[in-house]
Amino acid sequence: MIVLRILGFLFLAGGFVSLVVDGVASIASGSLVMTPLGQAWFNVHPASLNLTQAVIERYTFRFLWDPVFVSVLFLPSWIVFAVLGAVLYYIGRRRRLSGVVVN
Repeated sequence: MIVLRILGFLFLAGGFVSLVVDGVASIASGSLVMTPLGQAWFNVHPASLNLTQAVIERYTFRFLWDPVFVSVLFLPSWIVFAVLGAVLYYIGRRRRLSGVVVN
């Protein structure tokens, strides 16, 4: 469970970094800037984005790519990272049962 907490923390940190980058870009441009996840991913490593599309379309249901995954790629990157990090951190949390910490 500690692995999930660490991954959750890293995704939360990535969400915070994305929020700061968008905030700095917003201040510099004078208007609200929110970078979509797809654009951020394409800027970092475009080949892996294309490979992910090919793998999802070939080895799973085709409808997972276009309406589902593409919708997520249009969301602001900091929201996706923050939600994913919070979910992972919540799943990996320590549970208390009758005063005993269960790890």
